[in-house]
Amino acid sequence: MGSLRGETIPILASRDIAETVGFYERLGFGVVRLYEGFGAPYLLLRRDDVELHFVHSPDTDPKESHGGCYLRLEDAQAVYDEWAPLGVPEVHPPRDTPWGMREFFVVDPSGNLIRIGTPLPGGP
Repeated sequence: MGSLRGETIPILASRDIAETVGFYERLGFGVVRLYEGFGAPYLLLRRDDVELHFVHSPDTDPKESHGGCYLRLEDAQAVYDEWAPLGVPEVHPPRDTPWGMREFFVVDPSGNLIRIGTPLPGGP
């Protein structure tokens, strides 16, 4: 059986590429590449080890979006402490979960849920 070693990169909807870039740049992400020469514009963003991809979907309704991803990071609390003072709307405070994670989440302007967590001591 083959192994599943490598990277997992979510592909999320972006109703407006410039809006998506602006939002994630405030969170410390940078543009890796924007492909516009074929099909819908396709955006790659990166911060440290995390890469997110977005495809331009102008009909995306943020209130109806089901896009999202989970980032299991070394220190979710430190990331929250960095992002909370930025005044970014939809950054929700951390909580300890019954499944042993310290988590918080942010919802981007296209309605994508980005949940960020770190295992608690004795957690998974």
